[in-house]
Amino acid sequence: MIAAGRLPWNERSGRFSPLKALCLAAILTPAAILAWRAAEGNLGNGAIGPLGPRPITEAIHFTGDWAIRFLLASLAVTPLRRIANFPKLIAVRRQLGLAALFYASIHLALYALDQKWDFAKVVAEIALRYYLTIGFVALSGLFALGLTSTDAMIRRLGSRWNRLHRIVYLIAVLAVLHYFMQSKADVFQPTLIAGFLVYLMLWRLAQSRSPAGATVPVLVSTAIVAALLTAGLEYGWDALATNIPPGRGIAANLSFSYSIRPAWWVLFAGLFLAAIALQRQVKPRDTPRKSRSAARQAVT
Repeated sequence: MIAAGRLPWNERSGRFSPLKALCLAAILTPAAILAWRAAEGNLGNGAIGPLGPRPITEAIHFTGDWAIRFLLASLAVTPLRRIANFPKLIAVRRQLGLAALFYASIHLALYALDQKWDFAKVVAEIALRYYLTIGFVALSGLFALGLTSTDAMIRRLGSRWNRLHRIVYLIAVLAVLHYFMQSKADVFQPTLIAGFLVYLMLWRLAQSRSPAGATVPVLVSTAIVAALLTAGLEYGWDALATNIPPGRGIAANLSFSYSIRPAWWVLFAGLFLAAIALQRQVKPRDTPRKSRSAARQAVT
């Protein structure tokens, strides 16, 4: 039997954790949606259902999207818990990292299914196609982190564990690059993910340079710089990897006629976090106990 403390919705003490339970539900929701869509569309027999005319391809993209989203969410835990002063959030970082590994593994398995389980062809494709090679290296890194994420491995590796798990930043960069390369012309989602990753890396840089932590002005500056770099990434990708005129992307960032571009979403998210930090700074102190007692007596 599994010890109570090892259940994914419990704390180490064995007590039920609403936060971990909510995180687990969020992790399993995309898998449940995919299973439902697959069942409705008869995944694998060529029927046109909710997953579209190419259901396996759609499922490959779906799981890949969620793998990188959960990877980014795991990297966002530390900034969010510090900016929002929510230390308990650290309890779900391992869950989110393992969720990224879970969806990335399904992503690869579905690709093998799409190749009719011809593993020789799968290996050849990974070796010959650069974006598949990059994705496989990122997945291998996730496997290494997943295998060393247990309490026993943390104790065994000691200080080496922190050094090993810093490769998550390289894994994230490789995953974003893989996302860009397989998306080809439509890079809205990869650019958005890349922009958030840029913000998280800039936040860590600011945090390392300031013992007191990133202040509100630093958070605002980080949001602005991350947004500008996101727009630059979109421009650079259009210029180097597509036939889309780069100027069209810049024009799209300056117009809200059709959609809000990724750079703006990165800016809005960064400013929202700065607002949370500002709210914490200006939050009035609790009324002294003596004053509260006197107020209650006055009311009664």
